[in-house]
Amino acid sequence: MVPVKVLSYNIRSMRDDTAALARIITACAPDLVLVQEAPRFFRWRKKLARLASASDLVVLTGGGTAAGPAILCNLRATVERTEDVLLPLTPGQHRRGFATAVVDIAGARLGVLSCHLSLQKDERHEQAGALLDRLAGMGVEHAVAGGDLNEGPTGRAFSRVAAGLQDCWATSPQGGEHTWTRTEPHRRIDAIFATKGIEVLGCGVPLDLPGITRTDLRAATDHLPVLATLAVPAN
Repeated sequence: MVPVKVLSYNIRSMRDDTAALARIITACAPDLVLVQEAPRFFRWRKKLARLASASDLVVLTGGGTAAGPAILCNLRATVERTEDVLLPLTPGQHRRGFATAVVDIAGARLGVLSCHLSLQKDERHEQAGALLDRLAGMGVEHAVAGGDLNEGPTGRAFSRVAAGLQDCWATSPQGGEHTWTRTEPHRRIDAIFATKGIEVLGCGVPLDLPGITRTDLRAATDHLPVLATLAVPAN
C-alpha cells in the first residue's frame, strides 16, 4: 500500500489572499491537489503556475481548459496522461468540466478527477453520473475524485457519487466536517471520493494541522479545504 495525500480546494479564482492560500496548501503537504474555480481568464496559466510554485507543486492539468477544475501535484507523481473534459452546456448555466489524469505515485497507479458541479439540481445530478462514467472509462483499478458538489450528502448528486465510491469523510472522519462557509461553516458541500480498493486513513477539514491557522483559512478563499490520507494498492 502506498500512502497518498489528496487535497480538494475551491480557491475562488485566487481573488482572495493568495499567500494565505499557498501557506495552507503547503502545510497540508499533498501529493495531489484537486482545485476548483482555478483562474480561467486573463493570464490564467501564469496565475495557476504561480500558486503551484508557491506551494512547492507543479500544474498537472486543467484550469481554463476544463472550465475551472485543475489538478496540481508534487514530484512523487509520474504522469501517464491527462485529459480536460468540457461537459454539455445548459442554457443559462455556467460551463462545467472535469480535470482528469492518470498518475503513478511510488508504484501505485491512480486515476484522478477534479470537479465543480452545477448550481442547478437536475444538471448537477447528470454531472454526477458523468463523473462516475468518466472514472469507469479511465482504465484504472484505483481512482480518486473530489471537488465542490454544491450540495450536501443528502442531495441526489452527492448520493449518486457516494453510491458508487467511498465518501472519504464518512468512511474515516478526521478533522472538521463542514466546508461552507469559511466564517460560519455549516454545510459539507466539498468532498473527496475513492474507489473501493483504496483504504481511507482519514479525511476532513485540516483545522488543527501544524502551519494552518484560522486566520489563513478565513483569508484564503470562501471554502474550507478537504484533506484525505489514503493508502493505495501498488501495481
